[in-house]
Parts: sequence; structure tokens; C-alpha cells
Amino acid sequence: MAAPPGARPGMLKIFFVSCMGTTLEYYDFLIYGTAASLVFNKLFFPADDPLVGTLLAFAAFGTGFLARPLGGILAGHWGDRVGRRRMLILTLTTMGLSTMAVGLLPTYAVIGVWAPVLLVVLRLVQGLAAGGEWGGAALYGVESAPPDRRAFYGSFTGAGISIGGLLAIAVFAAMNTLFPDAMLTWGWRIPFLLGGLLIVVGLVARQGADDVPRQADSGAPPAVPLVTVVRHHPRALLLTFGLSLGYNAIAYIGFSFFLTYAVAVGHSTGESLGAQAVFLTGATVFSLVSGALADRFGRRPVVLVGAVLTGVYLFAFFWLVKNGNPVLFHLAFALASPLTASMKGATPAMIAEQFPATVRYSGASLGYQLGAALGGGLAPTVATLVFVSSGRATWSVPLLGLAVAALVAVCVLGLPETLRRPVAANDERTPQEAWR
Repeated sequence: MAAPPGARPGMLKIFFVSCMGTTLEYYDFLIYGTAASLVFNKLFFPADDPLVGTLLAFAAFGTGFLARPLGGILAGHWGDRVGRRRMLILTLTTMGLSTMAVGLLPTYAVIGVWAPVLLVVLRLVQGLAAGGEWGGAALYGVESAPPDRRAFYGSFTGAGISIGGLLAIAVFAAMNTLFPDAMLTWGWRIPFLLGGLLIVVGLVARQGADDVPRQADSGAPPAVPLVTVVRHHPRALLLTFGLSLGYNAIAYIGFSFFLTYAVAVGHSTGESLGAQAVFLTGATVFSLVSGALADRFGRRPVVLVGAVLTGVYLFAFFWLVKNGNPVLFHLAFALASPLTASMKGATPAMIAEQFPATVRYSGASLGYQLGAALGGGLAPTVATLVFVSSGRATWSVPLLGLAVAALVAVCVLGLPETLRRPVAANDERTPQEAWR
């Protein structure tokens, strides 16, 4: 149901509508990654070589990234035509039920090859849902916000990413503490089944929410919004793709490779997860801070400063982690949180504001999800290959990170500043202006 003209949902309601999907998405990301390294290689991909089973488990995880752009296209099409709220309910429900279904799957010992097949199918379904979630959630926040707080409301989506990671760490820590011997039997199922609680919270918020105010729209959407995006807004699509690729590459290197590196240089798994919790706590807070700063100083300077400082800081980060001092180790993760969060918090508004309302879901979703598929799906693997091929040199992955940060900077400089531009300003742009 559309809100009356001029009406806006309350900020707390918008927060829950915008952040619950990404909370569930990254909760699932971390619990699957943990389960893949600990139990899935034994329960779903048994092999003579345990490393082969682990590689297969992570390959199944990667299939979700392949489905994201398609999910973004489908959800974007219908989100532009029938409204954001309906798609947000559909993506959250699909993602949550798929996560719970993983927790109910029989293992290879019970149904043989069908166990990994069903796991891959569920990962594809999750990827489709996740592909449509980010765009709709970001748009709901940006389009429902007061004109001078669009980036702050858009940052709710970024904060949800960190909250999901914190919940995943807390659940696995609790399972390891309370039931340390149960992970290979029934314990691994609990984190996936608990994903159902996140569905309930998110659906309560989304079912009770109005759609975005109609004044954010400008006329009827085209029959195929994606075609309009490609024909009339190619520059915005290409640059938001590059921005998303760079940002997601940095983010997923942080989520995946940082922990692998910490353990490789002698830190315990528990110590590494504790440092990651410090990082995620700071990232939750600073995502909101960066959104507020982007409303005051502009989207471009906040994202640009975050990208440049992150690229430079990675060299210090690896030295602090390798140093072995527990205080410096946790400090390394603490200092990383505001830098990466500056990109995470301001990016939703920056991407959303590049497209007119009638095709905004399609444009924002496709640009972001193409980048997420390549950046998130390949970055941890590329980082590992670079690290190994360099003889485990501490400068190797930071050099990769600096190159990725440079990509973010170039794309940010190519996009127009939208701080004081009305959210509907893109509606009046001509096809010839789309390349300017």
C-alpha cells in the first residue's frame, strides 16, 4: 500500500525494513563459511583428501554468487513495476527459508550424491534472493528518508551486514562452548535453523510497512526497466559496477582472507573470531556515522577517503597482525572498521541516486550485484593465490587491496555528487546526458 503524499515511515521501522535482509544474508555467509571449513567437507563432500572436500564445499558456496546478478535483474524488474515492499518480503522469505532448509538437509551418508546436489540448489536459491535484497533494502531507506538524510537512512543496509556477522560469530561461539562435541552430528544444524528467527523479525517489520512515498516516482515504469537502464544510463551502470566490485572485493577479503591469514601466522581461531567481532562492532557503528557524514559533506568525499585510507592501511594491518602481540592484533581490526565502514555506509545512497525512480531498483541491483558476484566471489580466492605465489609475502595482499581501492576511487570520481540533488533529478536526464 502506498503511503499518503508526504508521509514517511518512522526511522526505527525503516531501520528494520532496510537492515534485516542484509543481516540474514551475511549471517548465512559466515555460518556457511564456518560450516564449510569445519563439517561440510566431511558430511556433504567426503573425499580421501580432506582438502578436496573443503574445496568442494567452498565451490558450492560460490554458486550463490553466480546467481546474484540474475536475482538482481528479476527483483529489479518487478520491484520497479509493482513496488519495493513486495519484493523485499519475497527476497527475505526465500533467503530465510533456504537457510533453514540447509539445516534440515540429510547428509551424504544418508542420501548419497543427492546431499551435495540439494546443497548446491539451495545455495543457488539463496543467491537469487540475495541478489534482489540489497537493491530493494537500500532503495527503501533512501527513498523513505527526509531529503537531507538519505545517506544516513541508506546506511541501515550497510549496518545490517555487520550485525549479521556479529550474530553468526555469537551463535557459533555459543555452540562451541555449550556443545563442543556435537558439531559433526546435530550441532552444525542449529545456526541454520536459527535463521528462521531473523525471518520472523524481518517479516513483522516489512509486512507492517508502507511502500515508499509515491512522490519518489516519476511516471509509469517502462515495460522492461533493465533495457532502459542499459540504453539510457550505461555510464552510471558501468561505474556503479566498478564501485561495487572494488568495495565487495575489499569487504570479502576482510571477511574471509583476514581470518585465514591470522590463523596462518599463529593466532588461534578463538582469538581471530574475537578480533573479527571487534571489527564488526566498529563497522556497525561507523556505517551509520559514514552515512551521516555523507549527508553533510557529500557521498564522493566520504567513499573516496575511505577507499584511499583503506588501501594504504592494509600494509600496516598485515604488519600488526603478523607482529604476534595480542593488543596490536586486536588494534589492527579495530582501526580497520571505520575505514571500510566509510565505504559501506555511504555506498547505498551513492548507487541508488544514480538512477531515476522508474528504473532505480533495476539499475542499482544490477550494478551492485555484478560487482558483488565478481568482487565477493573471486576476491578471497585471488587473495589466497597472490599470497601463496608471492612466497607468503606480507606486502602481496595489501598490494592487491591497494589496486582494488584505486578502482573504487576512479569510479567514485567518475560519478556525479548527489548530495544536494533531489532524488528524482535523474528522471529528467536525457539519453545523451547519460554518458556525461
